[in-house]
Amino acid sequence: MLRQRVLSPSERRHHPIHLPRNDLGYRVLSRSFDLLVGTVALVLLLPLFAVFSVLIKLSSPGPVFFRQDRYGLNGDLFKIYKFRTMRTDQCDVSGVAQTTKNDPRVTKVGRLLRKTSFDELPQIFNILKGEMSVVGPRPHVPGMLANGMLYEEFDPRYMARHVVKPGLTGLAQVNGFRGETSTAHAARKRLDYDLEYIQRQSLLLDVKITAQTFWKEFFRGSGY
Repeated sequence: MLRQRVLSPSERRHHPIHLPRNDLGYRVLSRSFDLLVGTVALVLLLPLFAVFSVLIKLSSPGPVFFRQDRYGLNGDLFKIYKFRTMRTDQCDVSGVAQTTKNDPRVTKVGRLLRKTSFDELPQIFNILKGEMSVVGPRPHVPGMLANGMLYEEFDPRYMARHVVKPGLTGLAQVNGFRGETSTAHAARKRLDYDLEYIQRQSLLLDVKITAQTFWKEFFRGSGY
């Protein structure tokens, strides 16, 4: 596979990196939104959590939850929570080996959880802990690959996406760029949308992205 060249300094000038909103009003509203959505979602979804926990235990040996290091705010690492969707003896703990369509590592229950994105729901705990927001760039594993090379080598703007908290969903996801970043186009567009979100941050945008995610993922299911 050909390695995508990185942007030169002159090219980077045409792709400015925007700083996140830091005004007190937005920060208070944003955290309040996260706590409200997280608390309501946890209360409403507790019965589903119980059902999924039983199904996961019955489907294959191993824990109900999967924890993994991900990049958080300012590039600091935190442990993300997900429902386990893979067989424990075939899991890639590092997360560098991305899940592919019809991935044989995924269990039957895991396939359903991924299709509906229900496997991501335990990240509500990360939101309530303040490690994540409802909306933001999706948290990546260290060593994330883009077009067959390290993301930060593929595009020098990459670490700039970590100037805000990662999100349960984001602008890239509702625009169809979720899943694999094995091609230059997919990797570049996902990063473009992440940086665009930082530029456009507002509570109204967060509400809009949350509503779009609820419709596209939980009802129309595009995950694998």
